Amino acid sequence: MTWICRCHGGMPNRNEPRDRGDSAPDLPDLHPAEPPGGSTPQPSTLAEVMETVRNMSNLSIAHEIVVNRDFCFKQNSPPPDSLEGRVKEIVHRAFWDSLEAQLALSPPDYTHAISLLQEVKEMLLSLLLPAHVHVRAQVEEALDLALIRQQAERGALDLRRLSGFIINTMGSLCAPVRDPEIRKLRELEDTVPLLREILRVLDLMKVDMVNFTVQALRPRLLQQAVHYERTKFQEILEQRPDALYNTTAWLERAVQEARSGSAPPVPCPEKSPGQTPDAQGGGSACSPDAVSPTAVLNQAFLRLLHWDSDCLLYPETLMMDRSRLEELKLALEQLTLTASVLLVTSTHCGGVVFSGPGFVGKLKQVITALLEGSHSRSFNLQEALLEVGGQVQKLVNEAACDQGGAAMTPERETILRGQIRDVAQTHNPVRNLIASRIQNFMLSFLGSTSAQKGPVGTPVGLAPVGAELAEAGAAFGRIVHHNRLVFGPYYSAILKRALLPQGETETDIDSR
Repeated sequence: MTWICRCHGGMPNRNEPRDRGDSAPDLPDLHPAEPPGGSTPQPSTLAEVMETVRNMSNLSIAHEIVVNRDFCFKQNSPPPDSLEGRVKEIVHRAFWDSLEAQLALSPPDYTHAISLLQEVKEMLLSLLLPAHVHVRAQVEEALDLALIRQQAERGALDLRRLSGFIINTMGSLCAPVRDPEIRKLRELEDTVPLLREILRVLDLMKVDMVNFTVQALRPRLLQQAVHYERTKFQEILEQRPDALYNTTAWLERAVQEARSGSAPPVPCPEKSPGQTPDAQGGGSACSPDAVSPTAVLNQAFLRLLHWDSDCLLYPETLMMDRSRLEELKLALEQLTLTASVLLVTSTHCGGVVFSGPGFVGKLKQVITALLEGSHSRSFNLQEALLEVGGQVQKLVNEAACDQGGAAMTPERETILRGQIRDVAQTHNPVRNLIASRIQNFMLSFLGSTSAQKGPVGTPVGLAPVGAELAEAGAAFGRIVHHNRLVFGPYYSAILKRALLPQGETETDIDSR
């Protein structure tokens, strides 16, 4: 089940149905949305664009810190074969070659060396905390640049002694993970390679310090994140009034489906914000009182797990979580196939074989390995499931023999392989049943009171993949919960306009 994005105006359709058995049913051909309010968007000035980019960057970093528990900054290292990587290598090599040539002169020229020592001093000072009063004084004294210049002019500058002090200071400040790097520094004899490695390790230590600071401040960031993200998004909205355009279309499409009482495979919401359900051919509209705003919002979030990856009209408020949601989508597709094969096998071979020690785990491992990459358009799902059927048949027969039973007859083997192969079809009843149960299971994680609220129990037929589903559901619930906290007022305003007749008194959408 995918969301189909159909682009008009001469653009090619990149979303042809996948070759996986039955073809997808025909979906409404939605027209591109018109600009909100019918007005043509005015071009932004360069200053406005730069300010929007800056706000988006800050917003993305703050959001990532809060949502991604494993978030950390990494050192920027361009690929060696990229243009940036080659330019960086050439510039650095030229600098170090020049430094080596200067130090080889008689008397040595310390111009580049002094610049390096100044940079090293600044980097060391940036690693110090307010409590490091004594260390700061030591660094200021040992790396006194005025004194170093005087020593260089008299030819008395001892770079080895200064390097030893720098390495000792780094060793006292670095994280334990950098201890091997510090030991390697102590083993270097040549001055130029030593200085080069000192700068490299200091760069790593700066990243370590930033990540340490982020983790230390994370509890406080969690408390302030909702207000900060909402404020930043409001600044973006003031600069770009169309910044809620796709979000409006996404929610109004969900309202239309709720009013029509139908929930077809959800297409990419390309309808114009403000367009009525009848204009889309969406059945008869019912009273707004019959539509629960909370249910509409939950269903809208749920449909993001079926969104076409090529569709460009993604809700702006969820762009920062799109990659995470797409990973969840792929994981759930894989679990749907795996659970479908397991259910077919369980029904066909009986509970005695299926409940054997370690049988389900071995079966899951084989199915997962053979269906790896099934989300790819070049993947032939039917052929893969034929191979899965052969392996399942083999494992079932082995398990039956180990338990003193008889192997399956050729007729039963053919039926089992055929039923597993049929899971490739989009409208396969077993696959649809599993997909429906997984969807309801994921919906149970969208309680509005707590991001940690989980389902009562794993639905029937999903127990073999229950742990994986629970993990996916918890991740989905955290994303949705935080998103609703941040963008709830915007969703409320959009749903009010979509659900409340003109002239009706506005009330908080969450109170209905």
